[in-house]
Amino acid sequence: MVFYLVGLGLGSEKDITVAGLEVVKKCALVLLESYTAILPSIDAKKLGEFYGREVVVADRDMVEQEADTFLDRARDEDVALLVVGDPYGATTHTDLFTRCRQKGVPVKSIHNASIMNAVGCCGLQLYNFGRTVSIVFFTDNWRPTSFYPKILSNVNAKLHTLLLLDIKVKEQSEENMIKGRKIYEPPRFMSINQCIEQLLEVEAKEQGGACGPEALAVGVSRVGHEEQRVVYGTLEQLRTVDFGEPLHSLVLIGETDVIEQEMLDIYKVTDETPRLPTTETGGE
Repeated sequence: MVFYLVGLGLGSEKDITVAGLEVVKKCALVLLESYTAILPSIDAKKLGEFYGREVVVADRDMVEQEADTFLDRARDEDVALLVVGDPYGATTHTDLFTRCRQKGVPVKSIHNASIMNAVGCCGLQLYNFGRTVSIVFFTDNWRPTSFYPKILSNVNAKLHTLLLLDIKVKEQSEENMIKGRKIYEPPRFMSINQCIEQLLEVEAKEQGGACGPEALAVGVSRVGHEEQRVVYGTLEQLRTVDFGEPLHSLVLIGETDVIEQEMLDIYKVTDETPRLPTTETGGE
């Protein structure tokens, strides 16, 4: 039997590939990995109704601490783990692949679109991107700047930088974690506006010229959905733009060629661009 890693794409339950759907329909157990990424407004029940199969939510604890349970089950029957985007957009899924190989469990991957390639919708060429950088939520006691040298390296090489913005699903507060209470915080998804506030804070500290107010960037939200938004401008201009519901990503722009610039200009911020109320534009 086989353990399958199945990419779901970015938009809706209909974005699964034909090959992926065939796998789902034949598997004895179908799991939905629910913490490295999500399909907004779509839950396991809706996926199950479309696929004609029960879909079981696999949270962080199950995937990271109880993976042996479903990996061992794949010795005797087909098991699928559904992953938003492409299976290899997160280290977690690469780890599952290697663990299958170590266990002698057959493993196969069904690929799909992810933000790593769909970000090309903004007009920037994928081969002009440098290292992708993750931006986490700042807290009162933890405001990391380790991402800054990575951005600066891309800037110095004149490359674009894709920023993947933090999501918090089924996370515990520090107090509940310390006390061992299984109480979870409401889901949170970093907005482009929050990301920009954090970038500007770090730039003011580091002063390397990587992501100041006049740095050019393009924000993308709900890529693959009908309500997808793309807006181009300086960080100062984008910090008040209403990008709508999650998920959001931001690209810091390096050197552009003629075609890239023509595409960016289509999405240039204007006086008609929707704006957030002033109470929603601050950072964490």
